[in-house]
Amino acid sequence: MKYLFFTNTPAHVHLYKHAVRRLRDRGHEVLVLARDYTCTVDLLEWYELPYAVYGACDTSKGSLLSRLPAHYARAITQARRFDPDLVFGMGGYAAHTGAVLRTPTVLLIDSEPASFDHTISTPFARAVLTPDTFRKNLGRNHYVFPGFKECAYLHPEIYEPNPSIRDRLELEADEPYVILRLNAFGSQHDVGKQGLTADDRRRIVDRLSEDATVLVSDESGEADLEGMPARPFDLHPALMHDALAEAELLVADTQTMVTEAALLGTPAIRSNSFVGDDDMGNFVALEEQGLIHNVASADAIIDRAVPLLEADDVDETWQRRRNAFLADTVNLTELIVDVATAEGRVDGLEALAQFGQRQPAELEPSVGVGGD
Repeated sequence: MKYLFFTNTPAHVHLYKHAVRRLRDRGHEVLVLARDYTCTVDLLEWYELPYAVYGACDTSKGSLLSRLPAHYARAITQARRFDPDLVFGMGGYAAHTGAVLRTPTVLLIDSEPASFDHTISTPFARAVLTPDTFRKNLGRNHYVFPGFKECAYLHPEIYEPNPSIRDRLELEADEPYVILRLNAFGSQHDVGKQGLTADDRRRIVDRLSEDATVLVSDESGEADLEGMPARPFDLHPALMHDALAEAELLVADTQTMVTEAALLGTPAIRSNSFVGDDDMGNFVALEEQGLIHNVASADAIIDRAVPLLEADDVDETWQRRRNAFLADTVNLTELIVDVATAEGRVDGLEALAQFGQRQPAELEPSVGVGGD
């Protein structure tokens, strides 16, 4: 079989990297079609995955729109040359390429706000897979799995901690550190949304630096750290999950890394304009389990962060909550491989259920720092 995977962002590389390797190990031909966006290509090189680039864009919203026609033309040309039996992706590029090639497509989606992308992509998919916390019905081919897309690379059966990460970060063995992650807000589903302001960042860094070393990971590369008691996260992006696993805390106005922190047992505080009554289902579920905090302001970030940094039992508490939560989730890499070998016909796969036919596992809510 020949499988084509679209990776439009760094998160997509992590989502599919282990499945690509396993399918190749089984003798299948695999090609990754990549968009050169932030560190996507760097990650493909790091993991030595077979890839071709169909286009590039920067983190501004206008950059992607202006380049769409050329992206589609190159993606379809390269895909036709490879001649896949099945296409995997997360939206329009994969779905429309599959439609032009008359090749079945599987979409793996986890962001409810991307309504326009859902509308133009899901009708062309043989199967649409989402976490079981997903709140929107995407049609008759919509199937859910227990867990999140990050379970493809951070599930306990997959992820192995890197014992050298503190040395790489030039931190002492007992030196507490916080990661501040800043989003570029350049994606289609980010239109009209915003995160932390420059003043917010300064106030957060000034206070958290009293209790921990602050490392800043800025997707846009435009944050000004001059005069701030913080330093940039300057390791290869493939090492971010290892750094996140060892951190005392993640503070972020982005999405994916918050879920990643939760699955690693690292407390996370998320603040952006997605937070509210219509928030995404995965973040609601993670907060209900006491793994993350969703807040609306920089003051609220500081109010939640300081007790977490000063308490003695946080690591033990979060690991217990993490283990309880992950006990009922799927190893998503194994599921992707099963879907691939089933050629996208997922009716018989036990780990999947049609949307609305199975509810997420009910776990007892956890509140507070050590109040399980």
